[in-house]
Amino acid sequence: MRTVPERLLLRLEWRVARRLEGRVQGGYRTAHRGSGTDLAGLRSYIGGDDARHIDWNVTSRLGEPYVRMFNEDRELTAWLVLDRSASMTVGAPGRGKQDVLDELALVVARLFSRGGNRVGALFYDTGVMRVVPPGTGRRHVLRIGAELTRTASARTVGAGRGSARPGSTTDLAAMLDAAARLARRRSLIVVVSDFIGTGDWESSLLRLTPRHEVVALRVIDAADDELPDAGLIVVEDAETGEQLIVDSGDPLLRARFQAGAGERAARLDAGMRRAGVLAQTIGTTDDLAVALIEVVTRTHRRRT
Repeated sequence: MRTVPERLLLRLEWRVARRLEGRVQGGYRTAHRGSGTDLAGLRSYIGGDDARHIDWNVTSRLGEPYVRMFNEDRELTAWLVLDRSASMTVGAPGRGKQDVLDELALVVARLFSRGGNRVGALFYDTGVMRVVPPGTGRRHVLRIGAELTRTASARTVGAGRGSARPGSTTDLAAMLDAAARLARRRSLIVVVSDFIGTGDWESSLLRLTPRHEVVALRVIDAADDELPDAGLIVVEDAETGEQLIVDSGDPLLRARFQAGAGERAARLDAGMRRAGVLAQTIGTTDDLAVALIEVVTRTHRRRT
């Protein structure tokens, strides 16, 4: 009998991964001149060059030796930085932000590992951190999937026991600093989060980007930005556990709620631009394949 991660991965491979095949690897190819298979050009022979790279047709035509240069596909290490905080549980059952994060993590890990690249994962929840060291292959992706299930279960059990650490919020800066400590060699770092939290995350991001390529996938749900018109309701901060009774039908309150959400998104976008980070917003109702294709397309545009 297949495990939950196996069933989810199989479904995602058919529904999403096949539509993305070849796009992700092409989007993150290293433009290093080496001994790969894609011809990059020709140059004059220099003493010590590998004679096997001499283009004899061009050499005989021009009367002097020329060698072929190739694009080298170097092994890529990708780190998935995954926000497992309480605010990620927002959304409809079976299609909340946590569910979208799980699917994104499995799809991205599978796509990169298929090309022989190594993928590691950092699971972060208000100071609690779990790490899956970089590895490759389908079995390794399932190991990441098993950790996704384990951390989700721990969050549910913790909430049921009242141990969700009320009064604390996600320290985004600490999460990014943890990623910097783990990624010792130049890597692609994919941060999947709703970016609701505290900490001087922009400074941490600025320290991360000179050495690594960073992609931010911001997972959102309609409940993050809109207050439902349902009369008197109890509003609870998913991060702190603080509760307050409010009149959700109050037009002024609804306007202030939406304005606050808009200001938060604007600050986030501005900080990402200053850090030179590619940021993509993905809603809980979005098609993941379309969203990830947009990420790769935007990566191509930035590099050309």
